[in-house]
Amino acid sequence: MSDMIIRKEGRAGRITFDRPQALNALSHAMALEIHAALGGWRDDPAVSLVIIDAAGDRAFCAGGDIAAVYRAGLDGDHQVGRDFFRDEYRMNARIADYPKPVVALMQGFVMGGGVGVGGHASHRIVGDSTQVAMPEAGIGLIPDVGGSWLLGHAPGRVGEYLGLTSARMGPGDAIFAGFADTYLPEAEWPALIKELTRTGDTAAIKGKPRPTATLEGADLSSFGGRTVDEIIASLKAAGDDAALKPLLRNSPLSMAATLALVRAARADLGVRDSLAREYRFTYRATAAGDFLEGVRAQLIDKDRNPQWAADSSDTHVRAMLAPLGDDDLKWEESQ
Repeated sequence: MSDMIIRKEGRAGRITFDRPQALNALSHAMALEIHAALGGWRDDPAVSLVIIDAAGDRAFCAGGDIAAVYRAGLDGDHQVGRDFFRDEYRMNARIADYPKPVVALMQGFVMGGGVGVGGHASHRIVGDSTQVAMPEAGIGLIPDVGGSWLLGHAPGRVGEYLGLTSARMGPGDAIFAGFADTYLPEAEWPALIKELTRTGDTAAIKGKPRPTATLEGADLSSFGGRTVDEIIASLKAAGDDAALKPLLRNSPLSMAATLALVRAARADLGVRDSLAREYRFTYRATAAGDFLEGVRAQLIDKDRNPQWAADSSDTHVRAMLAPLGDDDLKWEESQ
């Protein structure tokens, strides 16, 4: 049984996450289904736009379903994770580069893999319940699914702040940071979807004034530090315990790599460049990073007490982000 509802309705191709009991966590199979649906509709004259939404009120998509990646990695099988990340990133790129409008309506938790789906849509709608975050450094990973591209293009040092602290954004902050475009109360979403399917015209999207963005005007100057250690020292000097706490909790390797990825993304020509760089880390994550320990502590045993052991030196960060040769992420001809 599929965890996605994929169909054509009026002028729209419709993709609905239908796994609310698991906060619509994105599995490998779900990523492939989204990718295939978009491929099938690209040249379909009956489909004028695509609408992506989710069942339930708690989450659009709270992240990737990485249990299978974890179990395989423990057994020494790193290919399961590599295949999942490769196919997920190809799907992310297809959304970002899609030739027709893609409308994402994102309620509740929008984290990690959920950002990779909704965050790259051409029309990104959020409501009052929306909570967006890239919390990967807390599980020994990095802001992937094109997250480094979005973070790298956030204003000021917002990208470094969000990537290192895993902080959550409400609707106002999500729009300010460039993770969303339009605020519309969720009670108005059904009527909008009905109009979009009827007309196939995004002119139907008429948002309301953006809620207050707490990040706007925030002093994030400490996150301009050259290294994570410099950022931590600056936060200590400033007495910013709220921002400091997650940096003392998250994986040192993941944070160092996140800093490098966010800053490198600022020079990328497009999201595919950022995805390809992210893949170099995630390709190696189960074998040479903190990922297995992070998943164990946060999601499996849930003791919230990870014992980070991976080397976080500049040398190892460069090794984790070094080209993979023949295994580097490749794009399909039809991408």
